[in-house]
Amino acid sequence: MRLLLMSDTHLPKRAKRLPEQLLAEIPHADVVLHAGDWVDTATLDLLESRSRRLIGVYGNNDGPELRARLPEVARAELGGLRFGVVHETGPAQGREARCADRFPDLDVLVFGHSHIPWDTTAPGGLRLLNPGSPTDRRREPHCTYLTATVADGALTDVTLHRLPRL
Repeated sequence: MRLLLMSDTHLPKRAKRLPEQLLAEIPHADVVLHAGDWVDTATLDLLESRSRRLIGVYGNNDGPELRARLPEVARAELGGLRFGVVHETGPAQGREARCADRFPDLDVLVFGHSHIPWDTTAPGGLRLLNPGSPTDRRREPHCTYLTATVADGALTDVTLHRLPRL
């Protein structure tokens, strides 16, 4: 099962549209995960229409329309792994222990908010993934997103994709 992970798209404030490279990945993904801060409902509509399966949550910059359509935390079993998606996890220091305590029933937690790519494993085995942002790099050198493969209870081929600077 191929996964496409993104967060913090912030459309149309940080960019007018999603990058073509990211859009080209959607047909190859069995599941698209978005960890919040969509900002506009048009991006949610676009991903819903193009994705085989979309799992998303709202973020701190998402208004009432998005909050009415999306949960704060989403959970799904994918390829034998228990996934969670949430926007905010708090400060980087102590994140692994804090998330392991908050989500003891998960194998993988996808999160956003910081726009900083993240890939660590907490004591006990919880994998934490932040795909960064495909549209707003902030202090990072590149805008980014993640792809991964999951099968038979294993997450493999986790790849951070850097997008060209516009």
